[in-house]
Formats: sequence, structure tokens, C-alpha cells
Amino acid sequence: MKKTFPVGAAVVLGLVAILSGAQAATPPHDVQAGSYKVDAAHTQIIFSTLHFGFTLYSGIFSGVTGTLQLDPAHPTAARLDITVPVDSVTTTSAKLTGELKGTDWLDAGTYPTATFTSTNVTPTGLGSATIAGKLTLHGVTKPVVLHAHYVDAGVNPMDKAYTVGFQGTATIRRSDFGVKTYVPMIGDEVTLTIAGAFEKQG
Repeated sequence: MKKTFPVGAAVVLGLVAILSGAQAATPPHDVQAGSYKVDAAHTQIIFSTLHFGFTLYSGIFSGVTGTLQLDPAHPTAARLDITVPVDSVTTTSAKLTGELKGTDWLDAGTYPTATFTSTNVTPTGLGSATIAGKLTLHGVTKPVVLHAHYVDAGVNPMDKAYTVGFQGTATIRRSDFGVKTYVPMIGDEVTLTIAGAFEKQG
């Protein structure tokens, strides 16, 4: 039985290039400016949608790649470009995972990647910002807004890379991207929760 739709967009990744969390060890104005690359091993996109109205069903995308241009002194100039391999989708059901990759759902064979490119970053408060951009999924491009929160920054004690982390959320309608299987029995509205880690380059 098919259950849910994952959205690769993921997306994905709630970033800002600014902002602070009051509890962060490194305040936002002290984050190093420069070019950052996604730390794929520690970046996740979780999707959730209603299953027959009874429960929220979730899965995950991984293997995210991309870049972040960041300057805390000029947060509105931040730039985020993300690519998500659609075939990376996984759930707790092997059968469902296979179905989601198939032609009735995400059609990973025809549309192997989802991408997000930011167009505007707007600070919304202490430690938060909205990131407007264009999400391309299932061959369709639509505007999407990420709500991002700065977590912290510093040197990763394992690989010694300077790293900045963000948490983000977004909501889309899968039917807007041409993925309409079982709507409305399986929820059209999909919530994305993004944990984004970025390593400074150079």
C-alpha cells in the first residue's frame, strides 16, 4: 500500500548566512565569511505528510550537495544552491521506498535530482530568516520559502573543518509539482525539515 510523497528538494536546506541563536557558542556576527560546501554526511532532509488522515508519515533524503556564499555583515547577499539525489529517498518500508522512486511518484529515473536556488534572504528576528528561492522537482519549478534558524559555527573536532549549521523548514504541495498519486487520501501538503551543515572552503 502506497503511503506518502517525499519531496526532494529539498531542498533544501535552511540556511541563512547570518543570524544568531542566543544559545550559540559562536554569535552570528563572528561566523566566518566565505564560500561553504555542503557536508553531505551530516545534512538531512526529512519529509512528512498525512497518511489517510491518521498519522504523519516520514522519510528522508541524503547525499545532498551544494554551496553557500555567506557574509554575516551582509546577510541579504547570502546565496544557496542545493542539489538532492531523488534516488536517495528512504523510508522504514522497503516496498514503499521502491514505489516512491517509481513513475507513479517521484520518477527518479526520469528526474534524478531536485534542486533549490535561493533568490532572496530576509532576516526575520534573532537567529532566524526566510530564504525565498526556486525549487525544481519532478521536472517542475516553483517558488518555495524556507524558514531558517542558525544553530552554531566552529571547528569540527573530527575533521578540523570550520563548519556552520542551520535548521530549516518548508511546506509545499506535491500536486504543484505534478505528483498527484492518491491525493487527497495521502496528504498533498508535505512538510520538510532540514538539518544543514556547511564546511568552509579555502
